Amino acid sequence: MVWVPSLMRDLTGGADRVDVPGRTVRQVIESLEALYPGMRDRLVENDRLKPAIGVAVDGVMSRQGLRQQVGETSEVHFLPAVSGGAARCAASGSGAG
Repeated sequence: MVWVPSLMRDLTGGADRVDVPGRTVRQVIESLEALYPGMRDRLVENDRLKPAIGVAVDGVMSRQGLRQQVGETSEVHFLPAVSGGAARCAASGSGAG
């Protein structure tokens, strides 16, 4: 089962989760691409997960990226990175005092 981030649901017709086969994250993405063209472009760049995308398999963030193993009953979550917090903290700290 793949949980689809809200920013990618336009490709799945609004579905928030879909079932696709695959033994690795790479194979899952290829299966997603076959059913929902454009999904790979949103997730992969230069044969790696895009830097702004994380993947969790069965609730554990993966460090193996596309090579991460996926079981038949695994849940896969593609997570867009949240950014901006560190820059704001650093900016607000400058000039204080």
